[in-house]
Parts: sequence; structure tokens; C-alpha cells
Amino acid sequence: MEGSSGKKDQGFQIGIDLGGTKTEIILLSRGTRELFRERIPTPKDEPDNYTAVLGNIQGLVKKALTCLPDREKYTIGIGIPGTLDRPTRLVWNANTTWLAGKPFQADLEKRLGRPVVMDNDANCFVLAEAMAGAAKGFGLVFGIIMGTGCGGGLCINGRLHSGSHGIAGEWGHLSVDPAGELCFCGNRGCIDTKLTGPAMTRAYSKLTGQTLDAREIAALARKGEKDGVRVFQQFLDDFGRAVGGLISLLDPDAIVLGGGLSNIPELYSLGMERVRAYAFHEKVRTPILKNRLGDSAGVIGAAWLGASA
Repeated sequence: MEGSSGKKDQGFQIGIDLGGTKTEIILLSRGTRELFRERIPTPKDEPDNYTAVLGNIQGLVKKALTCLPDREKYTIGIGIPGTLDRPTRLVWNANTTWLAGKPFQADLEKRLGRPVVMDNDANCFVLAEAMAGAAKGFGLVFGIIMGTGCGGGLCINGRLHSGSHGIAGEWGHLSVDPAGELCFCGNRGCIDTKLTGPAMTRAYSKLTGQTLDAREIAALARKGEKDGVRVFQQFLDDFGRAVGGLISLLDPDAIVLGGGLSNIPELYSLGMERVRAYAFHEKVRTPILKNRLGDSAGVIGAAWLGASA
């Protein structure tokens, strides 16, 4: 199996996927064979979440290394819910806000005593899906994560493209509604405020006063419940507008969806119809694919980050 450099991976790779609710680690042998995996909750109510996360990751790496043959070389890659600013090496644009402005890479390297390759979690997702998942064999692949947040990543011929500021693919922070909700990034009406589970929950709550999750709202819509239908149809229309615009801009060979909302089957039928209505082409052929690696994509992609550095 190949990593994002296009060269065959050598040695062993540790990958870490730091999410808002869970932290997962994996140890791979030469990019393919899983030797160790563990998932634990990400601290969120600690007096110092940042220090707690550093300690958790240090502990997970120590456990993973017990499965590593003696004296074997290994790399470490980690996907984070934010962007690493190259000049300062500080985390920017993190929706896990206690990471923002922190020298997370440097602090983690100090704890672990070795280099760590760090990138956005959506980049890790698209790398894994482009190399070994649903989008394998496509050239330019755009990956979209729709869950508690909305992120994106770009993989071109097996290599991640991060851009000069490290923000290539940050499609979730394209402002599409100046009068919309305030986003954590400071702008209003970002895609991140529309194509997420919490966004659907807020929209339904405004209409009814009830707090339901996206899965429950979609189920009500399928039964014809009027408020559920209204929220769900708006969600599909926002999806069509946002993805149609993305296709008009990048014209990717494939788009792969991840995150909890990728399990909504209507995205691949009714959602695709909306995409075709908004894209700047009469006969859009771009496949919109459901992820194949599930929530393992992020941690696998993180492992390959280190191998390809």
C-alpha cells in the first residue's frame, strides 16, 4: 500500500486521530497490518483540557510501543480539528477551541521525544479514502466531513494539497449566507453553520422548541412531519448549493463524504439532484461517494502522514 508521497511505506507508523469526543491511536506495520488500536474519550470538562490531552496521547503512544518489535523504526502522525500555522507552529481555526493558539505540535514532540507530523483531520480522512477507500483510483479527490462540524480536504494524485496557508479544502468556512448564524470562526452563515448535525438540531428547535438530533429529524421528514420536512429539505438544498459551487470551482474527479451525516441516504439521491441544479454544468457527472473506511479513515490517514513526511 502507498502513502501520500506515492512511495511504498517503510517501517511502522503510529497514527492518532484527535476528535472532539474521542481520541484514537493505531499502530500499522508497513502501512497495512494493524498491530494495535485503542480509542478513549477526549477530555472536555477537565480544568485544563489541553494538558489532559497531551497526557492522554503520551499514554496511548506508550501503550502502542509495547506492540512494536525492538529497535524498529517508526513514525508518528496526528490529525487535529484545526490548522497548523507553519510560520508560528501554533494551532489556528480549531473548532475544539482550547487547542487554538497552542504550540500543540512542539509540546507533543517534547512529551514524546521525537518528531510528529500534524495535519487537519479532514486531510487525514481524504488521504485514506483516496488511497485505499471509496475514492481509490480517482485523481483529484475532495473529501467532506459532515458531523458535529463541517470540514474538507483535497488530495491530488495521492498527495495532500494544503496550500500556502495550510487551509486548502476549508470549504466549511465559506460564507454562503451573510445574514446567517455566527460561526465560531467569526464570520456569519458559513457552511459549517448549515451542514452539520447541530445545525439541523438548532433549525428544528427554532421551529418547534424540541431538541432532536439529525437522525431523528430525517426520520420525521420521511414520515411527512411538516417541520421535519421543512428542516430536512432546507438541509438538502444547502448541501446542493454548497457542493454544486464546489464542483463549479474545482471540478474534482470524485467527492467522498464522511462524518455522521454521510449516513443519510438521501444525500446520494435527492442531494445529488440539488447539486446538479446548482453546479455550473448541464450534466454533472461527478460521483459523490460514501466513505468506505468509516471512522477508521482519520486514524489511518494520520498514520500515513508520518510515513510520507
